[in-house]
Amino acid sequence: MQMLLSHRPPPAAAHLRAAAPSWTQPLQARRLAGPPQASASAEFPGSVPDGVQMPPRRRRRRSVAGIDQDELLDPEALADPDSSFYEINGVRLHHKVCSHEDDSSSDQSSDAADSAAARSRNGLPVLLLHGFGASVFSWSRVMRPLARIAGAKVLAFDRPAFGLTSRASWSGDDSKPLNPYSMAFSVMATLAFIDYLGAQKAVLVGHSAGCLVAVDAFFEAPERVAALVLVAPAIFAPRKGVKDSTTGEQEGQKQNVPNDENSPPNLFARIWGGFLELCKHIAGLVSKMMMAIRDIFLSLYVKALVAFLRSSFGAMLVRWVMDKFGILGVRNAWYDPSKVTDHVIQGYTKPLKSRGWETALLEHTISMIIDSQSATRVPVSKRLSEISCPVLVVTGDTDRIVPAWNAERVAHAIPGARFEVIKGCGHLPQEERPEEFLSVVERFLRTVFGSPNEQVFQAAV
Repeated sequence: MQMLLSHRPPPAAAHLRAAAPSWTQPLQARRLAGPPQASASAEFPGSVPDGVQMPPRRRRRRSVAGIDQDELLDPEALADPDSSFYEINGVRLHHKVCSHEDDSSSDQSSDAADSAAARSRNGLPVLLLHGFGASVFSWSRVMRPLARIAGAKVLAFDRPAFGLTSRASWSGDDSKPLNPYSMAFSVMATLAFIDYLGAQKAVLVGHSAGCLVAVDAFFEAPERVAALVLVAPAIFAPRKGVKDSTTGEQEGQKQNVPNDENSPPNLFARIWGGFLELCKHIAGLVSKMMMAIRDIFLSLYVKALVAFLRSSFGAMLVRWVMDKFGILGVRNAWYDPSKVTDHVIQGYTKPLKSRGWETALLEHTISMIIDSQSATRVPVSKRLSEISCPVLVVTGDTDRIVPAWNAERVAHAIPGARFEVIKGCGHLPQEERPEEFLSVVERFLRTVFGSPNEQVFQAAV
């Protein structure tokens, strides 16, 4: 027992320790010293010693298409010096107005000014209706020249959910008289702006989805619309309804089939005919049942989709889509994407700085879905033949969003419509080829309403 307590290392071990090289001794000293004593709070990995303050963790800032989403503003705070707001049903609609008188130079004679004023009184105002995801900005290059061409005021406004128009709160059970994000509201706002300009009628120029608003405004009040200019119309054009001449011949042959009641009765033919009638009756019943089941499932699907879009996941989805494809969509709309400047990108992304933009965009999308499922609403594509005012359809030859062939079909479906194609142009002729666009519109208006010596663009009675 005494020997165990007084145990000493064997001589060999002592010899090895004495012979250890000098470079290992600092390492041995560090090993003997061991790690620094830690308090109980630093007992686990990643813990912070007592008395040590960690710097506050910086919250990751959200960004959509390069726009900081943590510092959003009210739309009116983003307005330009020439911006105006007009309230309709509690919605403050952002708009801009250009007049041909604004360009008259100071050295012009009073007679010239009086003549310009006379043309303004006799001329027709022009209302510009932007497309989906756009705003008044998309008309900025042609508003003032159009005012000179028309000899009257030109007004462009942001439809609800776009641009700098106020973001109104809306849900399906709201007590408000009209959904501000519906097509009906946009049509009402269009007609209200004609009144705002003090005019009886106006020329409506729509671009892409704005063409739907222009056409619906005509159907709502045809006496208020002097002419329509549809630019890259996002209207599904039906195929040309041409019946084959052979069909008429076949029908004539069927009518010429003898039906002599005095001929010998064919029992087999009668039985077969009765069987076919029964099959048709059963098929009709089955078809009605299938349509009813389809309508039920479609209604449930729409309700589920609306609920999803109004959830927090819907807002996340629309932010992600705009972040990934917003700027890409603008570039894709041009024939030559390399010519899309930073000024253009900033013009399209500026509305993303307004508070509530994603909710408004979702409500607009929901309204489109509900309108498309309405049993009482007749699609615009089926009513194109009812348009009776002068119409011009303009498209770019390389439009990758609304193909030129679809615009041509729209023109063919409207009685007497004129069709113009701008070469080397994409989905935005008024931005990418403003000179050619203005030339086409000016030629159309002069053809329809007369030459400058015949009181340019005077309303037809």
